[in-house]
Amino acid sequence: MALGNPMVVKNSSIPATISPAAAGPGQTLDEDKRALGWTHTARFRTTASQLDQLPQTELPEIAFVGRSNAGKSTAINTLTQQKRLAFASKTPGRTQHINLFDLGPKLAADALFADLPGYGYAAVARGAKLRWQQVMADYLAVRRSLVGLVLMIDSRLGFTELDHRLLSFVAPRVGNGSVKLLVLLTKSDKLNRTEASAALAQAQAVLGALATDEADVGVSLFSALKKSGVGDAARVLYGWVHP
Repeated sequence: MALGNPMVVKNSSIPATISPAAAGPGQTLDEDKRALGWTHTARFRTTASQLDQLPQTELPEIAFVGRSNAGKSTAINTLTQQKRLAFASKTPGRTQHINLFDLGPKLAADALFADLPGYGYAAVARGAKLRWQQVMADYLAVRRSLVGLVLMIDSRLGFTELDHRLLSFVAPRVGNGSVKLLVLLTKSDKLNRTEASAALAQAQAVLGALATDEADVGVSLFSALKKSGVGDAARVLYGWVHP
């Protein structure tokens, strides 16, 4: 299995590729093109600092979340092929809003991306940290339109305590299959092949605890710089909205 390919974790020890094994290179390229064309349609809809400020919608919502400096904004911009769709603050942890983006035809959006605030930056005041941890916990637990979560993990650092805490917030919904999960191991261009294999194995071990018969959990190496894993990730997200 190529290191850049995502994997679905059905249990802690038996991974399988997300894309059908029978798909040939030409079919995969066509699927990537279609998926990336869809993600490229992303455009700003609204911003909110509280859950009750978010619009109630029937559109499926895919949320992006990660520790400050994990490369979340860069990954969103890379997936959508837009330079400044998601704002990457020069001061990590500064952005404290949930930003929503429409996807699909302009007059008939078929999904939303939700960019959640980065977490864990040391310079942010404790009160602000606690408030945003609670906002995100509530969002992950009760947001009815949420169908998928993309968690950014710095591939060089692995899962931190805060990452484990975030997973615990969404574990019940992942376990019953109502929310899908894709973990992107960002900045994978900084790793050699042995380190990349180790990062994937460590992530699979962590995510194995979430695996159930109903769960849809995947992990993939991702590099915005090298554009590796981008087509794979876009194809997964497109499939979440267009089964």
